[in-house]
Amino acid sequence: MQINCLVVDDEPLSQEVIADFVNACPELNLTGICSDALEAGEFLKKQPVDLLFLDINMPRLSGIGFVKSLKEPPLFVFVTAYPEYALEGFEVDAVDYLVKPVSFERFRKTINRVLERIKKNAESKNDHILLRANKKVYRIEFDNILYLEAQGDYVKFMTSERSLMVHGTMKEFMERLPENLFERIHKSYVIQLSKVEYLEGNAVKIGENKLPVSLNYRELLLNKLGKK
Repeated sequence: MQINCLVVDDEPLSQEVIADFVNACPELNLTGICSDALEAGEFLKKQPVDLLFLDINMPRLSGIGFVKSLKEPPLFVFVTAYPEYALEGFEVDAVDYLVKPVSFERFRKTINRVLERIKKNAESKNDHILLRANKKVYRIEFDNILYLEAQGDYVKFMTSERSLMVHGTMKEFMERLPENLFERIHKSYVIQLSKVEYLEGNAVKIGENKLPVSLNYRELLLNKLGKK
C-alpha cells in the first residue's frame, strides 16, 4: 500500500528534512511540497492525498486553521518548533505531533501510528467479506459469522444462515477479518467474540455448538470477553 503524502511548511530546511524522511520510507509516496496552507489548498483540489505533514505556524493561515477549513481532511501530522501547540493539535484529531528538529527514529514511530490509524479506519468502514464457494461469490456480513473451522486445505465459515467451505488457510482469512471482532481459540477454530453465550471449562457455547478452547488461548479469550 502506497500512502500519498504532501509536505506543507514555510521553512525550506524543514521541507527538505521531511521530504527526505518520506522518500526513505517504502510505504510513503511524496506527491508535492507546498510553502503555505493556501498553496496546499489549491494542490489538494487537483490531487487529493492520504497524509499531510503540516507546519502549524505559517503565514496567512495556520496548519490548524487549514485543517479546520477542509471539509474532509486527509490524515495529518503536525511538524512544528512550538510544542505548546500540541494540545490544540490533538483536539483536531492529528495522528501525531512532531517537534523540530525531527529525528528519523521519531518519524518512523509516527508512520507506524499512521499505518495503525489507516488499518482501524478500514476496519470500521468494512462490514463484510467476500467468499468464493460452490462456484459462487458470497457476500458475508461480519456480524453474521459465528465461527471458522480449519479443515485441511479449506476453512468452514459457519454463519447464522449457512455454512460455506472455502479454499484457503485460517491465517489468510484471519488477516481479512477485523481483529477486534474475531479471536482464535484453538488451532482449528476462530470465533466471533460477540456470539459467545458462555465459557465453561475448556469450551465455548456459540449458537447450538460447543467449541474447544486450547489452554494456550483460554486466558487471552477471557481477557477479550471481559472487554466486551
